Amino acid sequence: MLTVNHPWHGVHYGDHAPKKVNALIEIPQGARAKYEVDKATGLLKLDRVIYSSFHYPVNYGFIPQTLGQDNDPLDILVLCSQSIQSLCLVEATIIGNMQMIDQGQMDDKIIAVATKDPSVNHYQEMEDLPQHFLLELKNFFEQYKVLENKKVEIDNFQDKDTACKIISDAISFYKETFSTN
Repeated sequence: MLTVNHPWHGVHYGDHAPKKVNALIEIPQGARAKYEVDKATGLLKLDRVIYSSFHYPVNYGFIPQTLGQDNDPLDILVLCSQSIQSLCLVEATIIGNMQMIDQGQMDDKIIAVATKDPSVNHYQEMEDLPQHFLLELKNFFEQYKVLENKKVEIDNFQDKDTACKIISDAISFYKETFSTN
């Protein structure tokens, strides 16, 4: 009998974590639809269509076998010259973190580049990214829920070392939470 891995629990975060991870893309860059992997089934479901005219400025997904402070898989934003299809597994090189507060709850967004995309893989640190891109990212996440009457704040952008610690902590938290021992 064929078995299918659950995208969150059955896929590994990668052998080179926390500096390089497997990212599972849920939302392609340019989409207005917010997709999420259903925690129970592993299927991709439509969470909602963004209420505003915004489009995701970056490929959005999560790092498998991680658990963030919001009790969801740790979010990751993957810069790539291409829009990446939903449920595609992408090797991503970590460059930083965007510390977000979503309705009063910490919701880190790891920032990474697609390791195998020569158009972006030269970015190594947050400081390498164009300042305008960071402003667009901040603006998107602060504004895309406004018409839903939800408040999102971007606390700050953090460096690669901080992002790697967040990933390591999320891997440990996942193991503690879902341990079968």
